[in-house]
Amino acid sequence: MSHAKVTWMGGMQFVGVDSSKHAVVMSTQDEANGTGMKPSELLLVGLAGCTAVDVVGILKKKRQDLHGLEINIKGEQEKDPPWPYQRIKVEYVVSGRGIKEKAVADAIRISEEKYCSVAATVRGVAEITSSFRILEV
Repeated sequence: MSHAKVTWMGGMQFVGVDSSKHAVVMSTQDEANGTGMKPSELLLVGLAGCTAVDVVGILKKKRQDLHGLEINIKGEQEKDPPWPYQRIKVEYVVSGRGIKEKAVADAIRISEEKYCSVAATVRGVAEITSSFRILEV
C-alpha cells in the first residue's frame, strides 16, 4: 500500500515525504509563504508525471527513437470552494527521430485508459483532454 506523510514546517509551509523518502515542499502562493508548490497544482504535476512514465515506457517498447518528452498541463478549477478541477488539458510534446503519430497516440491512450492511476482517480471529477505535437530532431 502506498503511503506518504506531510509535516507542517511553520507558517503555511509543509513538507510531504513519500514511501521512498522523496520530499516536496508545499505552501500557499502568497509572498510571505510562497516557497513551495500549491497542493492543488501538485495534483497536476502528479498527473503529468504519472502519464509521462507510461508514455516514455510505451514509446521505448514500440522502438521509437525518443529524445525528449515535455508535458504541459492546465487545470480549470471551480470558482467556489473546495475548487475542484473541472477540466484538465494535457499537451504532450514529443521529440525524436522518425516518431510515428500512431505510436504517440496509442501510448497516450493506453496511459490514460489503462495505466495512469492519477488519471483514473481524477477522471471521475474532471474532464481530461489531451493533445500532442511531435518535434523532429
